[in-house]
Amino acid sequence: MFVDERIVTLFKRNAHHTLTYWSVFFSFGLCIAFLGPTILDLQCQTNSTLSQITWVFFSQQFCLLIGSSIGGVFKRTLFSALSALFVSALVISVIFAIIPVCNNVMWLAIAMAVSGFAMGIIDTIANIQLVTIYQRDSAVFLQALHFFIGFGALVSPLIADPFLSETGCGNHTGNGTEIMHHFRNMLRNSPIAEHNITQSHLPHEGGEESNVHYAFWIMALINLPVPIAVLFLMYREQLIPCCPSGTPRLLDKDELAMETQQGAEGSDAEQKEHEAGGHGDIFSCCQNDNLRGLPVSFFMIHVLGGMVLFMTDGIVGAYAGFVYTYAVAPPMSLPHKTAGYLASIFWAAITAGRLLSIPLSYRFQPVRLLMFNLAGAIVTVLMLLIFYTSNIFLFVGTCLCGLFLSSIFPCMLAYTEDILNYQGCATSVLVTSAGMGEMVMQVLVGSIIQTEGSYSFLLCGLIIACIGFILFIGLLVFHRLHRNYLSGTTKKSAMVEEPGPEQNGSAITEQKEEKEEKESS
Repeated sequence: MFVDERIVTLFKRNAHHTLTYWSVFFSFGLCIAFLGPTILDLQCQTNSTLSQITWVFFSQQFCLLIGSSIGGVFKRTLFSALSALFVSALVISVIFAIIPVCNNVMWLAIAMAVSGFAMGIIDTIANIQLVTIYQRDSAVFLQALHFFIGFGALVSPLIADPFLSETGCGNHTGNGTEIMHHFRNMLRNSPIAEHNITQSHLPHEGGEESNVHYAFWIMALINLPVPIAVLFLMYREQLIPCCPSGTPRLLDKDELAMETQQGAEGSDAEQKEHEAGGHGDIFSCCQNDNLRGLPVSFFMIHVLGGMVLFMTDGIVGAYAGFVYTYAVAPPMSLPHKTAGYLASIFWAAITAGRLLSIPLSYRFQPVRLLMFNLAGAIVTVLMLLIFYTSNIFLFVGTCLCGLFLSSIFPCMLAYTEDILNYQGCATSVLVTSAGMGEMVMQVLVGSIIQTEGSYSFLLCGLIIACIGFILFIGLLVFHRLHRNYLSGTTKKSAMVEEPGPEQNGSAITEQKEEKEEKESS
């Protein structure tokens, strides 16, 4: 079989939990991509400038970072984890529904901040829960989990596109319409908008009436089954106090054949041990008494793993946000409509790459996939720099870049958790580092493009990718050091438990003396 029967059985046993966590990540993707294509309609709705409306993106991403940092605190019990997921998914639907009535940019920024906080909680809890359930087999399921982000990010712009006004909220002709297409396509499918858009007012009276509110209401309805699915899981797990306890579900035949009741109790004890070892929020992890006395390699694995994702997720955010700006500027000078497809192609490649990585993560170790993807990303950006005048290779390179970057996060998460034997705080650290990198790198790359020109876009990407690869090599070195530390600790404990040769000799002498005494008597 292509997939091990043990993996299939493991999935069947945890199918309801797994599918629920996948669905909340669809909410995450749905919420992260809708602002880009609707930004101009929201600008008209709030009567704000383009520079003011971009603070909405910053508020969402900043609160996403905060939510990711403290989301692990809800992992203490299954009830608190599912309750946090239920509230967060429901909040996203509510935010979608109330966005059309936010007629002030401040209220819109607050709404986006609340949604970002909910997204951060979803990001941390869903990753932690899957790692806790599947542990060493979590790589396959993490790849599928992150596929649903890309899927949601693809669905959101498709829903919004039919309701977008082509001329904004005023009559625009000539250069005005061209500039509007430039901003809309530049921001389409991008989690965060550019911060360096020049301050300019667009006319707000007379013209086409926007119907974008229908798109938000449709997305609210599409997302509504997600909190319902979380609530149903809580009902099945008998975690809702007001509902009567149902009869416990029977095990399937393959589950009965796979484990006995003693094995189930052992796995529960092991899970409690893992919960005690870490996987809380990032602040409580730093204060964990169990981390005292651990070697430097243990902490460096956390730091270097987080720094690699800081770089790679930063590339994802920067590329999605600025590839349109690079394409329409010399020497490419692509037509605006043609360049508008680049961001969509990039997100589609990320989605396809995560889907393709599901079987690959079963066949290959995460460290091999990480090495291949990081090297592939560097080679792709280098080729884009070499063929900087080729329009065709820009599209090919965008597709390849999305494919190589797509599975780095879930592979790194599975790799570091495996190194640390699921006892550290890798999930919280990695999720926080990735969100911080996506926010910081977009601001950094955007400011460099503004001062140095569009060509610096690919140069920044190459430098960031090379730094990420160097940090990954450092992670491999500390992995080796940590493995040597663990093997040395195991040998020492084994030597303490084994009786020494002198003890064995004295025991044999005592046995001989007892035997001689019996024979003489």
